[in-house]
Amino acid sequence: MIAFVEGKVEITGEKFVVLSAGGIGYKVFVSQETSQKIPQKGHIVKLWTYQNVREDALELYGFLNLNELDLFETLIGVSGVGPKTALAILGMGSTDNLRRAIAAGDSSYLTRVSGIGRKTAERIIVELKDKMAGRGVTVDAPELKEEMDALDALTALGYSPREARDALSRLPKEITSAEKRIKEVLKNLGKR
Repeated sequence: MIAFVEGKVEITGEKFVVLSAGGIGYKVFVSQETSQKIPQKGHIVKLWTYQNVREDALELYGFLNLNELDLFETLIGVSGVGPKTALAILGMGSTDNLRRAIAAGDSSYLTRVSGIGRKTAERIIVELKDKMAGRGVTVDAPELKEEMDALDALTALGYSPREARDALSRLPKEITSAEKRIKEVLKNLGKR
C-alpha cells in the first residue's frame, strides 16, 4: 500500500496530477479543489494517497491532508459510492461543510454533485449521519446554508454548478454571508 507520494509536479490535469518520485511518474487522481491547490510544474508536493486495486486497474487517489483522505475513505465505504464519485463529492467544497451536511441530513447538498441522485444521497446520509455525529460534527452550521444559498443564486443566474462551486471555493473564508459571497463572485467572474 502506498501511503503518500512526494515528488516533483510534472503534469497537472483537471482530475489528476503526475508526480515524479524516484525516477517513476505516478498518476494520482485528485479532486478539482485539490487540483487547483497543486503548485505549478517543477514544484515539490506531497499527496496522501489511497490505492484502489481492481481487476483491470491500479489507481492512486491523492489528498493534500489526512482529513480529506479520511473523509474519502469514509465515503467509499458506502455501498454504491466508488472512488471517482467520492472525489466528486469532496470537490463540492470544504470537508467541514460536507460533514455538516451529512450530519444534518441535507441530501440536497449531495445531489448537486453530478452523478449523485436522491437515493444515493439518502444512502450516504443514512450510513454516515451517526458517524459524523460521533466525531463531534456540529449540525448547527449557518455557513452551510449561506454557501448553498449562494450556489443556488449563481446557478439561477446562469452559471453551471461547477463554475459556481469553483468561484465560491476561491473566496476568502472571512466572507460568509450569501449576499457578500454572490457579489464577490460576480465581481471576480466579471474580471475574466
